[in-house]
Amino acid sequence: MAYLNRNPSDVVLPVRIGLIGSGWMGAFHADSIARRVPGAVLAAIADPNVESAQALAQALGTAKVTANAEDILADSEIDAVVIASPARFHSSLIAQAANAGKHVFCEKPAGQGLDELDAALAAVEEAGVHFQIGFNRRYADDFLAAKKDLAAGIAGTPQLLRSLTRDPGTGSIPNAARVPAWTIFLETLIHDFDTLNWFNEGAEPVEVYAVADALVEPSLRDQGFLDTAVVTIRYSNGAVAVAEANFSALYGYDIRGEVFGSKGMVQAGRATETAARRYTAEGLSADTPRLNVELFRQAYTDELVDFAGAVRARRDGMPPLSSDFNVTPGGADARRALAMALACIESVKRGAPVAVNESAAV
Repeated sequence: MAYLNRNPSDVVLPVRIGLIGSGWMGAFHADSIARRVPGAVLAAIADPNVESAQALAQALGTAKVTANAEDILADSEIDAVVIASPARFHSSLIAQAANAGKHVFCEKPAGQGLDELDAALAAVEEAGVHFQIGFNRRYADDFLAAKKDLAAGIAGTPQLLRSLTRDPGTGSIPNAARVPAWTIFLETLIHDFDTLNWFNEGAEPVEVYAVADALVEPSLRDQGFLDTAVVTIRYSNGAVAVAEANFSALYGYDIRGEVFGSKGMVQAGRATETAARRYTAEGLSADTPRLNVELFRQAYTDELVDFAGAVRARRDGMPPLSSDFNVTPGGADARRALAMALACIESVKRGAPVAVNESAAV
C-alpha cells in the first residue's frame, strides 16, 4: 500500500510481469496488469492449457505464451511473476521464482503445508526478492478504513472479533465433487484468518476450534467436501474471534469484518453493492454483488499496483514510501494464515480445539 500513491509519470522502465496460471483468477489478474496497473506490462503468460493462454494473450496484446513456467523464469527481461496456478504448485513455484531472481506475487494459499512453505520463504529470503500474498481484503476501502481506526485506537483493546465469507449461490454448488477437500479452510476462510490477524495486529493466534459440515451439498459429505464452517480462535492477547463461511448465499456475495474493543466497535464490509436502497410496495431492496471480482474489483487492482510499485522500488533503488500501518501482506502473514487453516482441518478431524502450528500439512 505504501506504493499506491507513487506518480505513474515517475516510471522510467515498466515492470515486466509474467503470469503463471491463466484460469479464472489468473485471467482477471492478467487483465488488471495489462489495463489498470500503471507502469506494469504483462510480458508473458504460462499455462499448460496453451490454447486458453493464447486467447487471453491475444485479447490483452501479450506476445509471449508458453506451456511451461520455466520459460518465464528463465527470461532475463521479466522482473516479477504473478502465480495463479492451482494451490498444490504454489510453494514450489515461489521457490523456483525466487531462485531465478524474480519478485513474487502468489495467490493464496502460499502452500499446502508449513514445511514446504518455510522452504519457499527461505528461498525468497536468500534471494532478497519481494514477496506478496494475495490477501486482497487489505486493499478494500472499507477494510482499510477500519484498520486505520484500529491503528488509531478507536476501538481500544480488541476483545471480540468476527469475520465472515458467504459465497453467492443458488442452493447447490456447480462441480462441487471436483472441489478439493478442505477448500473451505485453505482457500476461503484463509482470507478471514488474515483479516482477523491484521485487525488484531501484534497478537498471535494460539488455538482454533473448527466445526464444519456439508449443509449445501449433503451428498458430498462422505467425499470430504465441506461447504459450511465456523471457527473460534483464541489470541495471545486474550481476544476471541469467530470466523464463518458458507458456499451458497442466495442473496449474493457477503464479506464482513468486525472488532469490538474496550472503547467501542469498528466494522467493515457489507452485503449490498452500494449504499442505495429501494423502498417500494414490494418492500425494501438493494442490489448485491454476485462475484468476488465485482465486490473487490478495486482491491484486486490495488494489490497489484502495490506489488508493481514495490518491485520497481527494489529494481530501481527507490526508497519505499512509508505508511501509517502495515498493509502489504508478506511471507509471515501467508504462513500465519496457513497455520490457522491447517489447525482447523486437524480440529475438524479430532472434534476438539487444536493449537496453531500443531499441524504441518493437509
